[in-house]
Amino acid sequence: MKEKLNIVWHNSHLTKEQRASLKSQRPCVLWFTGLSGSGKSTIANAVEAKLHQLQKHTYLLDGDNVRHGLNKGLGFSDADRIENIRRVGEVAKLFVDAGLIVLTAFISPFQKDRQMVRDLVEQGEFIEVFVDAPLAICEQRDPKGLYKKARAGEIKNFTGIDSPYEPPVNAEIVIENNGISVEAAAEQVVSYLQSKQYI
Repeated sequence: MKEKLNIVWHNSHLTKEQRASLKSQRPCVLWFTGLSGSGKSTIANAVEAKLHQLQKHTYLLDGDNVRHGLNKGLGFSDADRIENIRRVGEVAKLFVDAGLIVLTAFISPFQKDRQMVRDLVEQGEFIEVFVDAPLAICEQRDPKGLYKKARAGEIKNFTGIDSPYEPPVNAEIVIENNGISVEAAAEQVVSYLQSKQYI
């Protein structure tokens, strides 16, 4: 505890607003949440591509990719999932401070953890994007074969099977990803950003 007392926040000469003004955008976190196989990563990638075409400055944090580095020591217990989201939230906060639009694609099954990330940034900087696809559809898609393994008991604590998913109550954007195109889903997010003057 004494060691923490010797850590002092160092203020930068530049503000978040100054960094963002160079980029002609309002920084924010686009937090894509939903079941495995719901299409979070696919849609987030498409949104980033569209923002790039509009010459906006972005960075995409993907759940699987982050577990190769920053969070590679974490498993899938409830405690590790919470820590996984906490770390990603802190990184997302830094990207927002840099003036970027940061996109994250994480199952992030627990409402309180998503709220924790929302509380890390300023009001209006966290945009929850619920990629809503029924479990049956996600299981049918099963792009990584994870549902099959979970059903066979090879994967424990798998969201939607033996670990709960708590759907967002008041997500800023809800994408009903059951029969719509990736293009249409991505356009829904970009249109929101334009209508709220983030871009």
